[in-house]
Amino acid sequence: MTVTQDGARRAAAPHRADEFMTLAEPHRRELLAHCYRMTGSIHDAEDLVQDTFVRGWKAYGNFKGESSLRTWLYRIATNTCLTSLEGRARRPLPSGLGAPSADPSDELVERHEIAWLEPFPGRESDDDPATTAVARDSVRLAFVAALQHLSARQRAVLVLREVLQWKAAEVAELLGTSTAAVNSLLQRARGQIEQIMPSEDDVDEPESPETRELLQRYVEGFETYDIDGIVKLFAAEAIWEMPPFTGWYRGPADIGGLISTKCPATGPESMRMVETVANGQPAFGLYMLGEDGVHRAFQLHVLEIVDGRVAHVACFFDLDLFERFGLPATYPG
Repeated sequence: MTVTQDGARRAAAPHRADEFMTLAEPHRRELLAHCYRMTGSIHDAEDLVQDTFVRGWKAYGNFKGESSLRTWLYRIATNTCLTSLEGRARRPLPSGLGAPSADPSDELVERHEIAWLEPFPGRESDDDPATTAVARDSVRLAFVAALQHLSARQRAVLVLREVLQWKAAEVAELLGTSTAAVNSLLQRARGQIEQIMPSEDDVDEPESPETRELLQRYVEGFETYDIDGIVKLFAAEAIWEMPPFTGWYRGPADIGGLISTKCPATGPESMRMVETVANGQPAFGLYMLGEDGVHRAFQLHVLEIVDGRVAHVACFFDLDLFERFGLPATYPG
């Protein structure tokens, strides 16, 4: 009888594996966002989600349904992230390195050995209207950058408790610690986030008519190389940064000075932009004109709009991001 049962169990295994993939696949996108929050890297997040699926597929035969499959997958993903983060340095933006804002007349300094924070393609969910405001805000670039200042366990506690709304006891079970320890970690994480992260209460909705008009002016400013027009769009304390360059710049005058002196554009028609979405925020792929007359991928702009002004721009020079964001290598116009 035992042999028969074992044989039946082995025969059923492939069907259980197929069942796992069918049930797990709808959760891939949210698990990608979860791993991105934990690591600050879309490249690492994709690998960690794949590892999560492999581990889940192998262990699915032992899944007893005591929790939902979604919760079970989040447990695997979180543990996978924690293991991956052991011994790794945090992923910063230039403004998070601790240096003061740079002078736009200074030489640009590149640091390719630093593992920089990366942007997240699109929103937390492809069906964004169905997600909560908490979920949308949880992938904003400023929030993910702030998470990088926390330890891996603090990140896990904050994300599981604040974003996913897990109970303290559930988080304690996952981390193998006490509820009191989880509450202590959460309190310290909240305190650090409040000190580091700017308030986002006034962040403008990207689809509002006012924001759409501002973004159109932003595009026109770059495509016509109108420095004065670009400068007028920025808030008084706006920040511009562009990893892998270590400098970051504060205020419209310095941002305008940087663009006018360091940008390789030679005048109108040098730049073209294609709209996209990153971290639930407005974003643009910028294409620079080459000597052969072709506009090629140059950098990805991720914008934060606050009170009708551009408050923050992060420009990413990693051209691999264009493919991940579904952007072509050359301007399609």
